[in-house]
Amino acid sequence: MAIDLPFIWAIILAIGVMMYVLLDGFDLGVGMFTAFAESEEERNMMTATVEPVWDGNETWLIIGGGGLFAAFPTAYAIIMPAFYLPVLIMLAALIFRGVAFEFRHKAVRRPTRLFWNGAFYGGSFTAAFAQGIMLGGMVQGIRVEGGAFAGGPFDWLTPFALLTGLSVVIGYLLLGACWLVLKTEGTLNAKARKWGRMALGAVAICFLAVSFATLSVDPSIGERWGFSMTHIEPARFLPLAPVPLIGMALVVWLWRDLSMKQDAVGTAPEWRAYLLAAGIFASGYVGLGVSLYPFIVPYEISIWEAAARDNALGLMLVGAVIMLPIILAYTAYVYSLFWGKVKPGDGYHAH
Repeated sequence: MAIDLPFIWAIILAIGVMMYVLLDGFDLGVGMFTAFAESEEERNMMTATVEPVWDGNETWLIIGGGGLFAAFPTAYAIIMPAFYLPVLIMLAALIFRGVAFEFRHKAVRRPTRLFWNGAFYGGSFTAAFAQGIMLGGMVQGIRVEGGAFAGGPFDWLTPFALLTGLSVVIGYLLLGACWLVLKTEGTLNAKARKWGRMALGAVAICFLAVSFATLSVDPSIGERWGFSMTHIEPARFLPLAPVPLIGMALVVWLWRDLSMKQDAVGTAPEWRAYLLAAGIFASGYVGLGVSLYPFIVPYEISIWEAAARDNALGLMLVGAVIMLPIILAYTAYVYSLFWGKVKPGDGYHAH
């Protein structure tokens, strides 16, 4: 029985993108929340929760982009021209944000410090919004003719893409709030719980809005789910129903955890909030995969049509089998090394 290498690489790529969303998502969320810090000390505590890990988190973005280029060159050649502008905006925002990470600590004059603080949370927001725009542009489809991108430079700029852009920003805020719940205590922890509840309510609304809007993007999506605005096909819908139902259950569970007072008897473990938020993202991600499968360029090119030759995929798979466990082990080690609450005055070290 032949090994389906394109499918295996599609799974690897999907895992890489999901790891990036969950890991870099929370530090972009924390970056956006620094705009609401009441003092420079509070802002420094917030950035201290992500300073040891933020650059490592972006490794997964490289894996996602590099994996697409190497394993699915046809898809890469179509997707990149379709999103040149949002990709450039995202990369510029990430670079500017990374520079601000360092320079804001060294700024002496107040105007300079305000500028770099603004660059930090502004870059975080811009990167998150650009990623959401690209997601929306992918879901709504890319115009392809003769195996090449045939659309315009602003095809991605639609109400649906703006909705997904806003939804990703709010989702990252939820991840950031839950990360702050895990890493802080006292007043900042209480604020993070409040921010988390606000973001969670908005995520639930966006979850429903994007789900219903997606059904109208292409008829194949509604057929896949057996669901439309006028009827439901139980034979198709019921096997897939656990995906959104689990997501909604996790929303309720997370709301309950975030509503508990920090020092109350029977308080939920603070690590669970982030895991529940990650589970909500995962349910939406799986739902998106169900909607788009088997296309890697939605509604035009499947993963098998876009894949490189099997001999190239097999050779790269050997490297992936060696390197991915190393990256995962290193990531786990770094997070365990800096495990614990951040205290006032902490810089790059958590107690």
